[in-house]
Amino acid sequence: MDSRRISATIFFLLFLSITNNTPCKAQLSSNFYNATCPNALGTIRTTIRTAISRERRMAASLLRLHFHDCFVQGCDASILLEDGPSLVSEKNALPNKGSVRGYEVIDAAKSEVEKLCPGVVSCADILTVAARDASEMVGGPSWSVKLGRKDSTTASLALAETSLPSFKASLDSLISTFKDNGLSARDMVALSGAHTIGQAQCFLFRDRIYANGSDIDAGFASTRRRKCPINDGNGNLAPLDLVTPNSFDYNYFKNLIQKKGLLESDQVLYSGGSTDSIVSEYSNNPSKFKSDFAEAMVKMSEIRPLTGEEGVIRRICGALP
Repeated sequence: MDSRRISATIFFLLFLSITNNTPCKAQLSSNFYNATCPNALGTIRTTIRTAISRERRMAASLLRLHFHDCFVQGCDASILLEDGPSLVSEKNALPNKGSVRGYEVIDAAKSEVEKLCPGVVSCADILTVAARDASEMVGGPSWSVKLGRKDSTTASLALAETSLPSFKASLDSLISTFKDNGLSARDMVALSGAHTIGQAQCFLFRDRIYANGSDIDAGFASTRRRKCPINDGNGNLAPLDLVTPNSFDYNYFKNLIQKKGLLESDQVLYSGGSTDSIVSEYSNNPSKFKSDFAEAMVKMSEIRPLTGEEGVIRRICGALP
């Protein structure tokens, strides 16, 4: 064997050694369950449709649940874990406790999928699909969901306390928080548009409606005070979009231009800052908002997923295996 052939053989053996010992991180795929659980997505969809038909507000709750999961450790269903001997649930974090909803809907979807394909479909994927289906069922956009996430075996109350945007966040703070998760300012504004549906508790907007600031419409503030007394009613609810609170449309952005954003973190998107132009664009172009929202949801759903040999498939979403 000549020297060139020997060199080629050594290189080939070295290549095999490297490739066989280097772990390959699995990728998410839109057809991940086609062979292993082909009816999974239809089953999840049926559960989500039933839940939203019973309570329209659940669509907003499922979108928020997905968001609060992905911004803490990535999209790994850590938010669904209950307290355990070695685990403190993220459900107890201030941004989540008493306000994040929809856990029982994800549990119901998981239960139905488990009947079809035990131990195959992750809670993280169910949560991702549920958010997509929830959007579509209230008139919002749909999108292709890539699947193959695993579930975490950990949760972090501390990260949930610090990683989720505050309802009092400044524009710079919001932009920074989303950037830390690989999302642009445009993504942030588009995702904030989910507030075109859903409701907020009185304590989250009380300071804003009683401040009489220049950034809030006086009539809007007066109307909101009727169900949010200055010293009572912390849990009283008000729609984030006063005009069409149960339909996924673009009125949220029109509200901001009219100084009728319910939360401080809503109104800062249109307050003389760098995102004013995006809000204006969406208020005039609903199709652009919906396409950007769908694109941003896909990007958000792919924040630090656990794939391949990472993570587990939890048979019960609230409990470790």
